[in-house]
Amino acid sequence: MGRLLLAPMEGLADYLLRDVLTQVGGYDGAVTEFVRASGSLLPHRTYRRISPEIDNGGRTSGGTPVVVQLLGSDPAALAENAARLCELSPPGVDLNFGCPAKTVNSHGGGAMLLADPECLYRIAGAVRRAVPRHIPFTAKMRLGVEDTSLALDCARALEAGGAEGLVVHARTKRDGYRPPAHWEWIARIRDVVKLPVVANGEVWSEDDWRRCRSVSGADDVMLGRGAVSDPFLARRIAAGAEVPADRDAEWSELLHLIGDFWERVQLKVEARHAPGRLKQWINMLRRNFPAAELLYQDLRAQPECRAVDHVLRRHGVPLLQAAA
Repeated sequence: MGRLLLAPMEGLADYLLRDVLTQVGGYDGAVTEFVRASGSLLPHRTYRRISPEIDNGGRTSGGTPVVVQLLGSDPAALAENAARLCELSPPGVDLNFGCPAKTVNSHGGGAMLLADPECLYRIAGAVRRAVPRHIPFTAKMRLGVEDTSLALDCARALEAGGAEGLVVHARTKRDGYRPPAHWEWIARIRDVVKLPVVANGEVWSEDDWRRCRSVSGADDVMLGRGAVSDPFLARRIAAGAEVPADRDAEWSELLHLIGDFWERVQLKVEARHAPGRLKQWINMLRRNFPAAELLYQDLRAQPECRAVDHVLRRHGVPLLQAAA
């Protein structure tokens, strides 16, 4: 049935949420948020901060291997930092040519590089030479900046530069995250390259997954926001199951995951930022779980951790810390 991968989602899925989601099961791999590599040689602690899994054999607590993603526009800097990263023996090294964020694109990184296939080739070639052959080297791209006119050239350039696999988010930078995803373009890219291609974009359900594979021709699919809004999606796909008519059992399981996430968020970030991180996830869960709507409405006006604790307990979320 092909592989299921968890997408890198800057500002949304850090290692805490990545660990919670992969605990549920169904994933064959995951990719970190990007590490920006520009003019300086980054220390090992930078990679460990983005991917603590490095110290667990490169795997989440649930056993899912995690590839570390690099972002930048300078071939030499990316190659040098890729070599430094490889000293930690990650399960793989990935390059980001898909981020549409203005803060990234204004510095010539992410999806903006898709305007220059020759630059992609130089970057991929430099990183390929720096990454030992036993460590997989892949890239993620969109279909272009403003349009798809260079999509095939970009894919060819990454393959010629030495990428061993390619994830294609089937939208342009200009599209952002607006539907639809143009899965038919993934099929066109697969026709011009020989390396494995993973389909990505707008997969929110089992039916989306089936249609994405049919239209794109790709066996492997990367799940992004669909996985965050439905933490059981990958597990159901892997098991060949459908959405249950009654999702109470899933919600009951999800309450434990929410509790685990909340406890760990408070250990990672300042107290003033922790409630926002939780609300961000609960807000996305509203798409699939009616009970999440009620929980979100009770949480949305709570700015302090103690008040959040009380709300979570009222909704049946188990917390390890002592009741206040």
